[in-house]
Amino acid sequence: MKTAVLATLAASAAAFAPASKPARASVAVQETKADLEAMAKKLNPIVGFWDPLNLAEAEFWGASNEATIGFLRHSEIKYVPRIVLARSKMQHGRIAMFAFVGYIVHANGLKFPWAMQMDGSPFPSETNPPALWDTISEDAKWQIFGLIAFLEFWSELSTPNHKHYMAGGKPGDFPDFKSGEDGIPHPVPFNFYDPFKLSKNMSEEAKERRLLAEINNGRLAQLGIFGFLCEQTIPGSVPVLSGIVQPYSGEVMAPFATNYLGQPFGL
Repeated sequence: MKTAVLATLAASAAAFAPASKPARASVAVQETKADLEAMAKKLNPIVGFWDPLNLAEAEFWGASNEATIGFLRHSEIKYVPRIVLARSKMQHGRIAMFAFVGYIVHANGLKFPWAMQMDGSPFPSETNPPALWDTISEDAKWQIFGLIAFLEFWSELSTPNHKHYMAGGKPGDFPDFKSGEDGIPHPVPFNFYDPFKLSKNMSEEAKERRLLAEINNGRLAQLGIFGFLCEQTIPGSVPVLSGIVQPYSGEVMAPFATNYLGQPFGL
């Protein structure tokens, strides 16, 4: 979590937003197990479809199987079977790409030249990404989490112009920042996805190819960022990174110095 949040300081949202909106002519928006099997083969012909827990046949919370597949595609559950990797590496894959690039940026000492906070505090010069996060003020961390909470809320919206991913909408399709009755009460000049509308005239085939690339890139980014963190906290666990990443003795899954959730329980 900590490194994923670090990435928000490293790059703009537009740089790692989805490569395309998955609008396919040959497959319905609410997909079936057969659709996922076909997509898995395109993504990785060697591994193909792999679903040992039979999640592709589940019906979460009494919803239909198609709605459940939409949920799996959109939000990727913690257990990661190949069915989810095949089509749903949306949210977690995108966050992992943010994190991976953010890690590299900070590890190389790249930072903005202006002050980070209103009191004139500069961006930290630390090149150990998790340790760098520890130097950021609590107020700044809350601002970052506030933005993340808003984006999460906005991604769950279901409006006349944007169906929820469990109700026939496109998993991973982030709603536009629309102003007006069904949107934000003030104008927002750029959308989260394709703010400059560069893909406006892109063919459906090109969009499909870029979606497959995004899913595979997100898969690699998840392996990459956890490889960094494992080697930092458990030296030698990823031999190829030995001597490349700096060791870290803190808690990579604790975003705040104070354990707010554990305090009532004496933790």
